[in-house]
Amino acid sequence: DYLLSKGLLLALRNKDHDMLDILSDAVEQMSEGELLQIEKARRLDITEEVYYDIISKKTASLIASCCGIGAASTCSDETVTEKMRAFGLKVGIAFQIKDDLFDYGSADIGKPTGIDIKEKKMTLPLIYSLNQANKSEKRRIINIVKNNNNDPKKVKEVISFVVNSGGIAYAENAMKMHLQEALDMLEAINGNQEAKRNVAQLVQFVIERKN
Repeated sequence: DYLLSKGLLLALRNKDHDMLDILSDAVEQMSEGELLQIEKARRLDITEEVYYDIISKKTASLIASCCGIGAASTCSDETVTEKMRAFGLKVGIAFQIKDDLFDYGSADIGKPTGIDIKEKKMTLPLIYSLNQANKSEKRRIINIVKNNNNDPKKVKEVISFVVNSGGIAYAENAMKMHLQEALDMLEAINGNQEAKRNVAQLVQFVIERKN
């Protein structure tokens, strides 16, 4: 929010309408994503399609706008700006999935936090796992998330359910897929090779970070 506010002020002061358009779109997308998440959290009926819609708007749109603004500030080619925005969107999706994984822990990440479960957030590992479960198991897990989300033992049950259902592996593969798509987009953009390598290294940090 702070970065967006500063960006909007700078764009207004400099009368840079192209950057203002990019930032305004990000603000609109983030607001829509937040409202959609609040609406779906009441019923916990988020599908993968809705999940991607939410994170594309809430998280990825901000990174996409930053990439678009960076391109627009150094290049007058609108096609390049749009390609960088698309690249940033993919990076943002991978970034959010990595955040989802922190909730469940791993050998690299450490102990699971269960924060998303406590906040009744339906993230990709849980969505996938619920889709693999039978009706009774699905009802049991959803009931825990709805009504026992502050009980540490119950939260651990949900985490174990997700791990044993393959939800972690599924989300990790999805994260890597979106990251690779981002890298492929970056490679296809004409530009300074050294600069592109530096950006690619920065993007790689998305899946290697520990917090």
